[in-house]
Amino acid sequence: MKKLYPDAAAALDGILTDNMLIASGGFGLCGIPEKLLLAIREHGAKGLTFASNNAGIDNEGIGMLLRTKQVSKMISSYVGENKEFERQFLSGELEVEFCPQGTLAERMRAGGAGIPGFYTKTGVGTQVAEGKEVKDFGGEEYILEQGIFADLSIVKAWKADETGNLVFRKTARNFNLPAATCGKFCIVEVEEIVPTGSLDPDCIHLPGVYVQRMVLGEPYDKKIEFVTTREREMA
Repeated sequence: MKKLYPDAAAALDGILTDNMLIASGGFGLCGIPEKLLLAIREHGAKGLTFASNNAGIDNEGIGMLLRTKQVSKMISSYVGENKEFERQFLSGELEVEFCPQGTLAERMRAGGAGIPGFYTKTGVGTQVAEGKEVKDFGGEEYILEQGIFADLSIVKAWKADETGNLVFRKTARNFNLPAATCGKFCIVEVEEIVPTGSLDPDCIHLPGVYVQRMVLGEPYDKKIEFVTTREREMA
């Protein structure tokens, strides 16, 4: 099966449609599939729901899709650093399902494992628990959370071989691994593609069986959310 496509638009062709639920890897601007997100913007698909830790920053990452009003709902754990996200949420233009960070990761992992739901203590007694089933285990209350089963997963990897086996780089692994597993169809943006058999099997983070399409994403202009500097100390 040929998995490598010439560019992000080609990789999305025939897959991306309006009103999809998309699981997107990344944390802030770290490990986001930025070429695929840009291609989604150019495609123009509307009414999208994104399951992602956050929406990047203003006009970067998913933030660019908020600007073009292509996102109707976010399933996220964090709103900060994105003023447009905040504005649309407070004005009622954007539906937001807040989900604790660990719970969001587990909901993706559960979906990837075919698990429809699980119980957790996180959120008990808070607004997170509203409308959810509560069950007692050993005298403690737990709430039922549902696994995420996305129509499409878009993720960013560091290396891949030609069959789609993936290696993520350091903290850029973040939500990419669980996001990749919970979609019916997974497209990966990768920085380097190596021949099949050249990756150490013990170093593969995600088997290629989860990956349907890949696109080579280089070159990248490294973006930084916050630039912090200090004055140089003079001797």
